[in-house]
Amino acid sequence: MIAVGFLFLSWIMLVLDFSPFGKELKSSLSWLSLKDAGTARTIISTVAGAIISLTVFSFSMVMIVLNQAASQMSNRVLNSMIENRFQQVILGIYIGTIVYALFLLSTIRDISSGIYVPTLSIYLLILLTVIDIFLFIYFLDYVTQTVKYETVIDRVRKQTFKTMEKDFELIKNQSFNWKHLLSREIKAQKSDYFQGFNEKRLLDYCVENDLYVSFYFRQGTFILEDTPCIRVYKKDEITDDQLKTISDSADFFSGQPIDRSADYGFNQLAEIALKALSPGINDPATAVLSLHAIFALLQFKMTHELPAFLYDDEKTPRIYRPTSNFTQNFEKCVVPIWNYGKEDQYIQTQLFGMITQIQKLDSENHFRELFETWLRKIEIEKQSFCN
Repeated sequence: MIAVGFLFLSWIMLVLDFSPFGKELKSSLSWLSLKDAGTARTIISTVAGAIISLTVFSFSMVMIVLNQAASQMSNRVLNSMIENRFQQVILGIYIGTIVYALFLLSTIRDISSGIYVPTLSIYLLILLTVIDIFLFIYFLDYVTQTVKYETVIDRVRKQTFKTMEKDFELIKNQSFNWKHLLSREIKAQKSDYFQGFNEKRLLDYCVENDLYVSFYFRQGTFILEDTPCIRVYKKDEITDDQLKTISDSADFFSGQPIDRSADYGFNQLAEIALKALSPGINDPATAVLSLHAIFALLQFKMTHELPAFLYDDEKTPRIYRPTSNFTQNFEKCVVPIWNYGKEDQYIQTQLFGMITQIQKLDSENHFRELFETWLRKIEIEKQSFCN
């Protein structure tokens, strides 16, 4: 889109250059005098070649950063880095400048009168080149910052928290009473990761046809083909067309988009910590950064969760989806980190401190037994380490 915008800009500047106003402006301003077509071509060719080199170098830097992030952290974090809007804009401006220069180069004619040399367009190209150089300097600093552990961890934490704020609600007890209705099962059409469903479309369809839907698996679960994954309830007969529509509303694809499920954010932070604790990297400080981010998210998860039921306008539960609770997220993240780093005194101390803090925030003691079990486990490991 940016490249197309620069293409239109070059066309507008050429129209201005060869308009009566442009010719008069070039004739009246001596510093705009560029009457030699050969010089104009040289300037444009030099700029185009330089920006192409700049673009290639910038792309190479991005690839190096992505490779470093994949090898030292987790390849799950690559999507957020590839989709970075700032990088796309910078590279788009580079490509747009190249398009502008090449289109401009094709319009220069060998005519003795300088008014037919697109002087205004060429001077704008020089200005764009200076801007590109300054953008490149800033781009160097920005790319080096994006690959830092703390930057990646903070970005994953913020993305996960944003998803939780958008989708989660205060924890409340919910149940459904559809089992007395007629029901039919839907099997997975292919082997892939279950990524949720089109909530609005499915809810509207259930209301329209007086249907109730119960999913068997949580988001992010890999489901084999022909495995029963959905059960549909209705007071009377359920048609094959209705089953097909409900089946088509479910999304199956690979990847871990955090905006679809906050659990993916927990997974990525845990993976970063595990990679940091691996013998090849052995960086407990980075693992602790991930641990802090995980507990910051667990604090919110302690009182909020993804609603298991979707209700229609009359507050009737229509769709049930299994969701992860606090204990499941806690153990899924903390257990592997503990298994990798339980002999590291730094990990022991930080994990003990985090559990102690979050235990104090559990004012109603819902997870008291879980926290006390882990604190005892850490104390035992500390004593054995000292001995």
